[in-house]
This record gives sequence, C-alpha cells and structure tokens, in this order.
Amino acid sequence: QVRLVESGGGLVQTGGSLRLSCGASGSIFSINAMGWYRQAPGKQREWVATITSGGTINHADSVKGRFILSRDNAENTVYLQMNSLKPEDTAVYYCNARAFSGNYWGQGTQVTVSS
Repeated sequence: QVRLVESGGGLVQTGGSLRLSCGASGSIFSINAMGWYRQAPGKQREWVATITSGGTINHADSVKGRFILSRDNAENTVYLQMNSLKPEDTAVYYCNARAFSGNYWGQGTQVTVSS
C-alpha cells in the first residue's frame, strides 16, 4: 500500500504561481512513477505530469513551459511548481503513484485561478 498526502493548493490571480507537494509513505519501494492529474468541474480527469523511478519527466502540452515537476528522493516527495497560472488551470489536482501493487491517489487539492 502507498499513501499519498498532498498540500499547496489555494487561490491565486492569473499569472501567479503555486507549488504543490505530494509526500509518499508505505510501500514506496514498489513505486514505478509519480505524478499529477487534475479535474476541472464537469470535465474528465486529465494527466498533467509524471516522473518515473528512473527520473524521466514528462509534462502535458497544456502545461509545458509553465509547470515543472521535480522530486526529492530523500523526502519521498514530488513537487509541481506552477507558474504563469491561467483561469483554465483551475481544478482539483490529484497526486498519483503507479506501483507494482496498484494505482494510488491522493485526496486532491483545489487550485483556483482568478481572472
């Protein structure tokens, strides 16, 4: 089992920045990749960014150049630095971990970007 705890959401104006954190605990040795998804009201959950256990990082085109995913291995934490935020980035952001034992999700953190 893997437990994910997120923090860092909030309300920000257009053009502002936020940093999300996701700490993993439990069977972290079984994790193959960690990342972030988001779900806006009335829309399907969409992928934002992922980092593999080998360190390969990918970002969705919609956030590329604005969001940066990083990892602190010592703290078992991944971060999503979000810059130049737009109203369309408003969503609940979910941390995700893909492990041999299954697919795990955090509780979600709300990000609201005002225009």
